[in-house]
Amino acid sequence: MTEHLRVLITVKTFPIPSSKYDELVCTAGVNEQGDFVRLYPINFRDLPFSQQYKKYQWLEVDAVKHTGRDSRKESYRPDCDSIRLRGEPISSRNNWEDRARFVLAKQSGSIEELYAKQELDKTSLGIFRPKEVSDLIIAPTEADWKPGFKAALMQQRLWENRRASKEPLRKVPFKYQYRFSCEDVRCNGKHQMMIEDWEIGVLYWKCVDGGATPQEACDKVKQKFLEQICAPERDTHFYVGTVLAHPKSWVIIGIFWPRKSVSSLAQGSLF
Repeated sequence: MTEHLRVLITVKTFPIPSSKYDELVCTAGVNEQGDFVRLYPINFRDLPFSQQYKKYQWLEVDAVKHTGRDSRKESYRPDCDSIRLRGEPISSRNNWEDRARFVLAKQSGSIEELYAKQELDKTSLGIFRPKEVSDLIIAPTEADWKPGFKAALMQQRLWENRRASKEPLRKVPFKYQYRFSCEDVRCNGKHQMMIEDWEIGVLYWKCVDGGATPQEACDKVKQKFLEQICAPERDTHFYVGTVLAHPKSWVIIGIFWPRKSVSSLAQGSLF
């Protein structure tokens, strides 16, 4: 049954070539009650400019619940032709408060809490505040997409006359993982979770295109995502979701990082 959804976009993952869906861009957000919604597949680069949504922008879309292989409760298959943007993105003024009243309305206390919710009702999206982020682990990975992915993508676009370039976005030849702990008695303090936020890939290639070596680009990514986004004065939260092919695996798909309130900083200085 088709539903008409109103969603505040909070997350876009880096596009991955797909032999079935062209490019997979997992888009997620919250509705007006703060419940999480996942929209996929969306061929974002093929959307007309008038439908290319930004983070923290409301959109309306007709969609149906995913069935069969994807039983995650938040997953919807959108009718991309029905996407309509509603207003400008919510600004970060007032220390992100206008965003926070929606995205933090139903936040979880820890990743352990989300694990428990998944066992209970197939929860597969959420947001929580880590207790401490201790490192950003950077490791080399494949420099290009799998040949089979690229061949299937180009064949599909040839037959369907896709609007976007026939080449997929450049693959980032590194993987990034946060190491963190949670404020939860069940936490062993050893979480290490992949980051799939679109913005980390954009930052890497921006640095390389600006003349940085791959190592220098990684250093800049680490400086931004560890020393700025997770700085002591930031009230950092992780948007997280499960991987369809590996339903027990969770990844970080976005970051919410307003400044801590003055009262929080003052309280922290006492200990």
